[in-house]
Amino acid sequence: MSIRDRLQGIGAANAAATQSASAIPAHNHAALQNNAVYHELKSRIHEGLLNRMDLAVMESLPQERLLSEIKSLVERLLIEERTPINDTERQRIIQDIQHEVLGLGPLEPLLADPTISDILVNTHRQVYVERRGKLEITDIHFANEGHLRKIIDRIVSRVGRRVDESSPMVDARLPDGSRVNAIIPPLALDGSLVSIRRFAVVPLRVEDLIRYKSMTPEVAEIISGLVKAKCSILISGGTGSGKTTLLNIMSSFIPPSERIITIEDAAELQLQQPHVVRLETRPPNVEGKGEVSQRSLVRNSLRMRPDRVIIGEVRGAEAVDMLQAMNTGHEGSMATVHANTPRDALSRIENMVGMAGLNLPPKAIRQQISSAIVAVVQVSRLPDGKRKILSIQEITGMEGDVITMQEIYTFEQTGVAADGSVQGHFRATGIRPKFAERLRIFGVPVREDLFDPSRRYE
Repeated sequence: MSIRDRLQGIGAANAAATQSASAIPAHNHAALQNNAVYHELKSRIHEGLLNRMDLAVMESLPQERLLSEIKSLVERLLIEERTPINDTERQRIIQDIQHEVLGLGPLEPLLADPTISDILVNTHRQVYVERRGKLEITDIHFANEGHLRKIIDRIVSRVGRRVDESSPMVDARLPDGSRVNAIIPPLALDGSLVSIRRFAVVPLRVEDLIRYKSMTPEVAEIISGLVKAKCSILISGGTGSGKTTLLNIMSSFIPPSERIITIEDAAELQLQQPHVVRLETRPPNVEGKGEVSQRSLVRNSLRMRPDRVIIGEVRGAEAVDMLQAMNTGHEGSMATVHANTPRDALSRIENMVGMAGLNLPPKAIRQQISSAIVAVVQVSRLPDGKRKILSIQEITGMEGDVITMQEIYTFEQTGVAADGSVQGHFRATGIRPKFAERLRIFGVPVREDLFDPSRRYE
């Protein structure tokens, strides 16, 4: 989208906002009159920018220089306007126009706030954010539906996607890796909806999760050992429970000498190793063609000489190819899956293998699962918004037609404090896992006190 288009979008949005403000009922007009005046002033400034800016030159300027030029022009136009405004209002106008021209408009202040993990736009009138696991409403809003649609178009056009009535749902991502989902009318009845899953600019480290009490040093030691010993691991949890964050942290234990291939629907992983190959799926085009599924990428990745394959989220028939990879020389691979318990996670994997249409008997599928996956790590977001590792369970084999599991570590909730925070402790179950011998063979020391059930960690 060109600078001219963006500036014209500002004018259209401001004009519509001014008209809607002037058409409100009389008993509300006093509360919004200043807002209407503000939008009217911003509309005039935008017209002045169109007349004064050499758009051909502006397109070629670096962003920092362009921001400076826009600021200078807006300040000059405000002086010529002679409208009585204070310094705060002056800075607001300058910043708003800069955000509209080069950013995502009203969303820019939220994207700059590192404490926000999710941004949820419920039509142009209402925006919620999530901070520390809790939702809260903001005073941010868009001028109208058209203004919001222009911002959506700007987001999706950056990654070569488009959204319109023929394709009213779209997944995209921001330059920082944040995941975006947008859905517009007629599917969204009250107006366009946008959900942004923020992605940390600086990835969390294992020390951060220990400090936040999402895990203990002992749990971190066991997980580190599992990764170094090339044990295939499944991370299970609900939406927003921190699966991808944990996968990022676990991948940091992979030796730098290994070749890693990541496969995702929307690229989120931020692996720090030097030899990482990143693959991303492609949705079908408007004609319904050109789709590249996760299963196709998993199968292709096996021809790319990976040491480990990391799948951002298993959600379909690619589960069968993932299991085959884990069972045919790509040990130490990892993936996440949506499930509420480790047992549910295995059931979901079994169901997804069935989606591949191979007509395998249930016992054969379960044997594949039990031989491929060594451990399941369960994560959850608790009622107080904190995310924790609730359980580490080892898959020990088969008994008849049932996959057998044993819990190695668990988080036990003991109550809820007066401020609503969850109280509890981590502890070992006392079972010495079978994978301890594998860790020893790979040269990873295993302390016996790691599995002492009498030790508790708050």
